[in-house]
Amino acid sequence: MRVGLYGGSFNPAHAGHLHVSRTALRRLRLDRVWWLVTPGNPLKDHGLLAPLEGRVAQARALADDPRIAVTGFEAAIGSRYTADTLRWLVRRRPALHFVWIMGADSLGTLHRWRHFEDILALMPVAVIDRPGYTLKAPAARAARAFAAARVPEGDAPTLAGRHPPAWTFLHGPRSDLSSTALRTGA
Repeated sequence: MRVGLYGGSFNPAHAGHLHVSRTALRRLRLDRVWWLVTPGNPLKDHGLLAPLEGRVAQARALADDPRIAVTGFEAAIGSRYTADTLRWLVRRRPALHFVWIMGADSLGTLHRWRHFEDILALMPVAVIDRPGYTLKAPAARAARAFAAARVPEGDAPTLAGRHPPAWTFLHGPRSDLSSTALRTGA
C-alpha cells in the first residue's frame, strides 16, 4: 500500500488541505493519505493552537474522502518532531510505502526542522506548489542540499517505490488558503 503522510497543525483544517491531499493521491498514485494532526509545532503556533481533539474532529469533518484518514496519534506516541514520527511509522509499518507530503512554503523552512536530513533519508518527499513559492521553494536551502535526489515531475507516480532520498516538486493548480489567514480573518 502507498500512503502519503501529510502533517501539520490543521489549525484549522481547510479546503487547501483537501486540495493538497487530492493532488498527492492523483499525481503520486497513492492509495491513502493520512493527515497527522500535530499536538504542537515547535516552530510556530505558540499560544495560538486550538486543542488537539477539536482540530482532529474538525479535520475529520472536512476530510470527506474515504481515502483520507485523520489522526492525532503523535500525541499518544509522545512525538513533537516530524523525524521522530516518521522513524516510528517506518519501524512499525515496514510493508507500507510512505511518502511525506508538504507544501512548497514548508520546503523553504525545512532546513530549520529538527533532523530535516533524516526526514529525507527515511522516505520520499512530495512538495506541492503554493502561490508565491513556485520559484522560491526549489531554491531553498534543503532543496539545494538534496538537489541530486530530485525526481522529475513526470516520474512522480514512481516516488512511493523509490529508495530515499528522493523528492519531487508538483506543479499545477494552487490553493492560496492558509490556516493563519483563516484564524486571523485576513
